[in-house]
Amino acid sequence: MKKYFLFDLDGTLTDPKLGICTCVQYALKDQGIDEPDLDKLEPFIGPPLWDSFMKFYGMDREQADKAVAKYRERFSEIGLFENEVYSGVPFMLKDLKEAGFTLAVASSKPTVYVERILEHFQIKQYFKVIVGSELDGTRVNKDEVVREALHQLFGEQPIDPQLVYMIGDRCFDVEGARALKVESVGVTYGYGSKEELMEAHADYIVRSVEELHAFLLREEERPKPKGFFQVMWPFLYPFLLFILIKNVVDSGVLLLFKNISGGMSGKIAEWLLFYDEATGEATGLTGNASAIMSALSCIVAVFFLKDMAKKLIHRTKEDMLLAHLRGEEPITYGVAAIVTVAAVIGLNVLLEVMGVTDKATAYQNMLADAYSASLPIGLLCFGVLIPVAEEFLFRGIIYNILRRRAKISVAMIISAFAYGMYHMNYIQGVYAFVMGCLMVYMYEYFGSFAWPVIVHVLSGCLAYLLTYTSLVNSPLYSLTVCLVCGLCVFFGIRLMDRKKRYLVGDVVSDE
Repeated sequence: MKKYFLFDLDGTLTDPKLGICTCVQYALKDQGIDEPDLDKLEPFIGPPLWDSFMKFYGMDREQADKAVAKYRERFSEIGLFENEVYSGVPFMLKDLKEAGFTLAVASSKPTVYVERILEHFQIKQYFKVIVGSELDGTRVNKDEVVREALHQLFGEQPIDPQLVYMIGDRCFDVEGARALKVESVGVTYGYGSKEELMEAHADYIVRSVEELHAFLLREEERPKPKGFFQVMWPFLYPFLLFILIKNVVDSGVLLLFKNISGGMSGKIAEWLLFYDEATGEATGLTGNASAIMSALSCIVAVFFLKDMAKKLIHRTKEDMLLAHLRGEEPITYGVAAIVTVAAVIGLNVLLEVMGVTDKATAYQNMLADAYSASLPIGLLCFGVLIPVAEEFLFRGIIYNILRRRAKISVAMIISAFAYGMYHMNYIQGVYAFVMGCLMVYMYEYFGSFAWPVIVHVLSGCLAYLLTYTSLVNSPLYSLTVCLVCGLCVFFGIRLMDRKKRYLVGDVVSDE
């Protein structure tokens, strides 16, 4: 959880365009350069003045010194106040301070100017530490400013970068944060573009003061629900209701088949029912009928929970929005698919080569029932329909309830454990637990409920095909393949993590 927020000033708290650009125009005119278009001078907002004069107008250090002196001649008296606070900033700062966060300013502008601007706009009281550059041209680089701000914030205590966000609108703010191993929040309502912030590898990007306000308040520590009924019952209720409705539908469909079996004949009857050759009476359901019944019961059970699922999925989507504004690189989707396929194959191979599947009676009975269906029916029911229905329960409802009541890691483990227990045999239970964790990972990583559904359907179809096609007796089932799959999962997730930090603290709510 973050406790310290470092804010850049120009382009983050205030809009300084008129003051800065007019003063740059004034300094350039003194050097014989006429620049009537203030928009062309926007790149001066953010980086150190010396660097900008040398970069954009080819000045040497001596010329830049004169230009900076002339700039300050006007800025210290007039340009300082040709500025305005972004709408919503005072309210945000007040809210954050009252929530218990420690706020600081880390700006490349000279400290004396920063303090006068904050006093002028009556927002100085919200900041414990105010750090800027020095008038003599020292401490102008953002990493130096951030380092000094951290030293002043932590005092004699060891600096913990994990407790800090650096918030700014330019690549310099992001680069300064990265140099000190601090996570950065880029804002696009200032003078840096989304592309600039992404290229600088900002950890998060927001588009408005309102989004920044909501994003930072996610770190607020709210009271956690206590006691069994407050913590456990909200997710146990839909879980037990789902099982109850599913069992009622299973019994109802079975009873229906038995009642109509006498009037059925021909290929449809043979496709759905087993008959006693001596009496001609129906004795049970075929694999096709059992698969259809299982899928139907899951769909009906989820139908009764659809309103709850829809509400929770929508709420979680809104919660995740601010952490997923950057979008993903195309390669990430390919890596996610490889990780999923490798996890499915690796787990199936591992359980098989360990020899535990043959000893699990409940698992073998499940296989005999599931794989007695025809391939198209089995794939449709066990690979698509049932996985989709289960996702609405386990990730759409159970995980999303837990996510608002506990740490994301805890919610992941509990929901995956419930998913494993639901299968009622330890072979499927282990498989379901691991894949349940992976589904939550993908949900959090991509910020879309579609992803756990995709992973579940892909894993369901692939696992069904692996067993149905008797690949268990092929060279595929070896420790070597298991090891290769494990490495693919490990390095794939490592690669995904390096591309994006996806967990936004511990999201806890008492709602």
